[in-house]
Amino acid sequence: MKRPSGTATKTEITILDMAKELQVSKSTISRALQDHHSIGAAMKQAVRDLAAKYNYQPNAIASSLSNRSTKTIGVIIPILYHYFFAAAIAGIEETAYAHGYKVIICQSGESYEREVIAARTLFSARVDGLIVSVSRKTSDMEHFKLFQDKNIPLIFFDRLPVGIESDSISVDDYQGAYKVVEHLVKRGYKKIAHFAGPLNITLCQNRLRGYKDALQDNGLPFDESLVYECGFERRHGVQTAKQLQKSNLPDAIFAVCDAVAVGVILTLKERGISVPKTVAVAGFNDDPIATIVDPPLTTTVQPAFAMGEEAAKIFFKKVDGKAKKPVKKILKTSLVVRKST
Repeated sequence: MKRPSGTATKTEITILDMAKELQVSKSTISRALQDHHSIGAAMKQAVRDLAAKYNYQPNAIASSLSNRSTKTIGVIIPILYHYFFAAAIAGIEETAYAHGYKVIICQSGESYEREVIAARTLFSARVDGLIVSVSRKTSDMEHFKLFQDKNIPLIFFDRLPVGIESDSISVDDYQGAYKVVEHLVKRGYKKIAHFAGPLNITLCQNRLRGYKDALQDNGLPFDESLVYECGFERRHGVQTAKQLQKSNLPDAIFAVCDAVAVGVILTLKERGISVPKTVAVAGFNDDPIATIVDPPLTTTVQPAFAMGEEAAKIFFKKVDGKAKKPVKKILKTSLVVRKST
């Protein structure tokens, strides 16, 4: 079979070239490439063979304009280098690619302004859906309502915002926190501090409630002075641990996440404070660092990869029309006890 005339390189073949070679209409080629039911199996195979032979690459922009689909999912996360978010993205991508979709990832860097820019950029790029974990500074949701106004699936994961009704996937943050604090109480610790995350974020509020209820349900008073609001990074654990007075240390510290807990352990040890002999430390997430730090960290397992998978599955349910009402899914956590407590 000769190469169609006028197509100098492998990547330049067009639908018109293929139509001429197979002596059919352009619309037949187009429908065959889309696996349309009106095209017979033999013709579909002939078109696929020709496309493969000449390495045909469809024009993504033209395709999206005609089909109103870019086969692309946008993802916005606060911090790319956190293990939790990296694992969640892996789960999203695994599911997306299995369905023939691509993923565009944006990082807000915990900045509301960057998050707004990312959302508008992805909206302009005509993504078919958006999966988001909001920044610690996000309170206004107008940039996400752009997607809802156009009936574009919008799924929040992990950090669920207030003030917008949408699909979501999270873990039982309350129960996860409750279990780890109950464990500390049963180990005999009575003065338990909580290094909480930003309390404008729902998951941090839920972990604080779990901490508070676990204390009170086990006969210990809740002392607000033992709650320290901080961020989600190791440096925030370091900064907050430095505030503790050696003369008035807590028996144990429950940190909002493993990164903060690791910062706490490193700082306490640097100050000559033994972990767990003097102060026990527990976290939340079960990042790989939890097994590497000395002593290994007691923590709550948060299934990050599964959360990403479920977020993508919710998207495909919305696209397929299988879920009309907002989907609210909550995954379970589990406690892993190690030597830090």
